[in-house]
Amino acid sequence: MPPQDATAIAGRLQQAALRVTGPRLAVLSALDGLTGHPDVETIGAAARPRLRGLSTQGLYDILRAFTAAGLVRRIEIAGGPARYETRVGDNHHHLVCRACGDTRDVDCVVGSAACLQPSDAAGFAVDEAEVTFWGVCPACASPDQKAIA
Repeated sequence: MPPQDATAIAGRLQQAALRVTGPRLAVLSALDGLTGHPDVETIGAAARPRLRGLSTQGLYDILRAFTAAGLVRRIEIAGGPARYETRVGDNHHHLVCRACGDTRDVDCVVGSAACLQPSDAAGFAVDEAEVTFWGVCPACASPDQKAIA
């Protein structure tokens, strides 16, 4: 998402029924400026210059509120830290490189649906299914990259 001014970011917080605070403005602005699927450490490094004194616990609390309000999506890729993205409200999946961990968005699966409905929901009200495609990214698969490693 392209960077927005403070007024636009405040409007997004208000639309999500969240109070507009300095820490929330700093974190949402930082997220808008980051690419990919940053982890908490990366988000904190981008937000702290905008707001000195942002604690790690405060950052986690803000990200939890943003996730609950639907402003961000938390993705948990096996073997790695939780990551966050501002692409929400659509049905997309992820490609993950086994070598470097690069994570990319991929639009909804096409063709036959891959086990998106459980054979027995056991009484659960299922509201989401996640698909992660694993492989090796072009950079890690190239001979030049392997020679450096």
